[in-house]
Amino acid sequence: MRLNIKLLIVLCLLTAGCESIRFAPGETQKQNAWLHSRTTMIAAQQARQENTSEKLQVLTDISQLQSRAFVAYYGLPKQYPPAETAEDVLSQSNFALTRGALRDSSVRPDGWEMADSAMEFGIGIFALLGGAYGIKAAQFLKMAKAKSKALKEVVEGNELFKKTNSAAAETFKQAHKIQSPQTRQIVAEMKT
Repeated sequence: MRLNIKLLIVLCLLTAGCESIRFAPGETQKQNAWLHSRTTMIAAQQARQENTSEKLQVLTDISQLQSRAFVAYYGLPKQYPPAETAEDVLSQSNFALTRGALRDSSVRPDGWEMADSAMEFGIGIFALLGGAYGIKAAQFLKMAKAKSKALKEVVEGNELFKKTNSAAAETFKQAHKIQSPQTRQIVAEMKT
């Protein structure tokens, strides 16, 4: 019984806060971080060579230092993009690399998929454990998964209905005002 409770707690902790979860940096993001570091280094060198204002030189120096933290966090790429000179950095291939890294960085795991996966994992664990408590816990998770899917479909259907029937949107808002704060929070989180 204690093992089942512990597993259920771990499962809940794994699924909580899915909004903050991101994929590990990929090769494109690592290359972009390294390219950023090289860009700031070249900019700092160029600022000193052109004898720009001291303020600009200090800004480029601190930018170079800050970009080292990005490389340390993301890790070194397997293949380095061309970035020996300012002309290398300004190549079209590096602009494409940067756009790709920006696109990749905005991708997040879908919370619904993660919750479904976590529930499937929990169902599998409890099914393996067997016994009366394992069966009950697996049944509970199956029911929770079904309810979660149903709630998602209702919220998505309501949003679609409001978009296609703008006159009904105000009625929906009035109905939502009588919901409990917890329900309104859950629905708001599901919409994002």
